[in-house]
Amino acid sequence: MRLALLGGSGRIGTHVLAWSLRSGHDVTALVRDPAALNPAKGESARGGLTLVTGDATDPAAVEAVVDGSDAVISALGPRGPRTPGLLGSAGRNIVTAMEKSGTRRLICVSAAGAFVAGDPDLNLLIKMILPRILARQFADVQDMEDAIAGSGLDWTLIRSSRLVNTAETGRYRVRPDYVPTGGGKISRADVAHFIAATLTESGWVRGRPALAY
Repeated sequence: MRLALLGGSGRIGTHVLAWSLRSGHDVTALVRDPAALNPAKGESARGGLTLVTGDATDPAAVEAVVDGSDAVISALGPRGPRTPGLLGSAGRNIVTAMEKSGTRRLICVSAAGAFVAGDPDLNLLIKMILPRILARQFADVQDMEDAIAGSGLDWTLIRSSRLVNTAETGRYRVRPDYVPTGGGKISRADVAHFIAATLTESGWVRGRPALAY
């Protein structure tokens, strides 16, 4: 499969990239700094990796990565106040590029925290405080989801709970839209595991699965 990957040098993206190359997929990855992919555990030596230097906020760069792909994976995450509109801009660029190229399958990392206000099972105090503390980041996540969900693509928006750097387990809970009751965290490696499973099994099309242990 020919995969387009955004955020391949990030802490989720490196896991996705390693899995993709081990599995024999051809990957075109968008990176701001090609040297940042050097620590990809030697996976680039297996071949099948093409790098495009650029930024996800640049429509031309995103189009170059997406063109000719069978599926697109975005492992981008919010960067905080330095790049407040990154995800929303990237989401719109991805949709435009995919519509132009004819690629339909999109799997995109999102954040469950941006949608806590609608969770019927969550503590009221958390629902009141969290959106205020992270208002800018959550607004960017919501903007991205709106751009993608409003398209005609076969998208999946993976809403991760609090991300940690523990090892992959392959064992976690999944709930539509909101974090499974009592779940507070998920490893970046297991988010990548779910991305791989969703891609290969064609699951959760136009769904918003939320992940937690």
